[in-house]
Formats: sequence, structure tokens, C-alpha cells
Amino acid sequence: MTDRPKTPLLDRVDSPADLKQFSDAELIRLSHELRQETISAVSVTGGHLGAGLGVVELTVALHAVFDTPRDKLVWDVSHQCYPHKILTKRRDRIRTLRMKDGLSGFTKRTESPYDPFGAAHSSTSISAALGFAVARDLGGVVPEGLGDAIA
Repeated sequence: MTDRPKTPLLDRVDSPADLKQFSDAELIRLSHELRQETISAVSVTGGHLGAGLGVVELTVALHAVFDTPRDKLVWDVSHQCYPHKILTKRRDRIRTLRMKDGLSGFTKRTESPYDPFGAAHSSTSISAALGFAVARDLGGVVPEGLGDAIA
């Protein structure tokens, strides 16, 4: 798939805060567009496609409901984060995914304030999210901007 899909709703998204203006029906259509954009990008860059496709609706819902990046999203498997990267101010660079000097194939704290944890593979998210929540609840030092919700 070398042609970019038509994405009129996705084209209106600069950051996750923009999702709050969409109706439920528009969020469903946006999810379809985000899925097509993810397929299009990964067809150029390579990468793990299935994990991201499996969480498109979840990604849209989480960003529509929570106040990211204040509320932290911790992905269990970073290959799930490709749609998240598109919605979090990196769409213009998504076709550099996994390339030299391009976007990381994983969540990466130095890449975006929307990535609170540099995950790679399964189950590291459980201990990370628990650690964030315990630190917040104890009033200790937590990553800058840790919000009230951890999803």
C-alpha cells in the first residue's frame, strides 16, 4: 500500500485533546482512518502490524477519555503503540518508524511526553504502572506530569 489513505477526520487531529470534540460516531470513523493510516505507514517501514491493529479502538477511546499526557498510558507491548504515536503529534514522522534517526519502534520517553515508559515486550507494563501508582499514592517523586489516572 504505497498510496496514503484518505483521512479527513484524522487530518483534524493534532493532539489527543482534539478527540474530545468528536462524537461517538466520528470516533468510530476516526478509528477506521487510524487503522488505514497504520497499515499504510507500516507497509512502508515494516514492523509489527498486528499488535497495533488490535488496539486501534482502544487507543482512540483512551485518548478521548483521559487527559494525556497528564494521565499516563503505559503500553504492555510497544508494538501496540503505532496508532498511539500517530495520535500524539508524531503522524508526520510515522513513516520514519524504525529507520535511522526516525521514530522508535517502541515507546520512548525521550521521544514524546506521551510516552511515560520505554516499554519493549510483554508484562513490563504491569510493574511500571504499579510503580507509578504507588509512588503517586505515597506522595513520592513520580515522573513529571503523572496524572490521576493510569490506564
